[in-house]
Amino acid sequence: MKINANTKIIGKNVILVPYRAEHVPKYHQWMQSEELQHLTASEPLTLEEEYSMQQSWLHDANKCTFIIIKKQEFKRSGNEIGSMVGDTNLFLQEPEDSQSAEIEIMIAEEKARGKKYGWEATLLMLCYGCEVLGIKKFQAKIGLDNVKSISMFSKMGFNKVSESNIFQEVTMERIVDNGWKSWLLEQTQGSEQVKDCYLSLSQ
Repeated sequence: MKINANTKIIGKNVILVPYRAEHVPKYHQWMQSEELQHLTASEPLTLEEEYSMQQSWLHDANKCTFIIIKKQEFKRSGNEIGSMVGDTNLFLQEPEDSQSAEIEIMIAEEKARGKKYGWEATLLMLCYGCEVLGIKKFQAKIGLDNVKSISMFSKMGFNKVSESNIFQEVTMERIVDNGWKSWLLEQTQGSEQVKDCYLSLSQ
């Protein structure tokens, strides 16, 4: 999505940056994992296909993605690629329901799991969806065996609306209302959106 192509979001422990070509090799390496393929319901791609997918994310008006950077690691090393821990995505629904979006979150690095990076990154993405993209309803589709993600979205105020034994997934939704939006802003207090940032996080 071009609207976020030069935007970074700085949180307390994570930084969200747009998915760029230089991120592709590490992302491709992540997605060779059968565990991550299962958790994200994804098929493995070739490196060339992954580069094409990155361009699709950049130009498709209905797809928004950010790479999750571990903030302290980046501050320590200055290495953005080495500080990558996952990604978060929004798929905007169209054409009949353009104010609705499906959200996804992935913490790919095993050592980064269980440390609330996914929690913070998801909150930042939800805020971005509300504030910048005007999303009024969020949906999350989660594998039935992904108990941690189901619990996380429940704590964020999402409610289960359906369950599919065929696809082995649960669908959770959250309508954006003033009270929930205020809660989101409170949870992400101190975060910062920086626009027109090109390549380097230090800009």
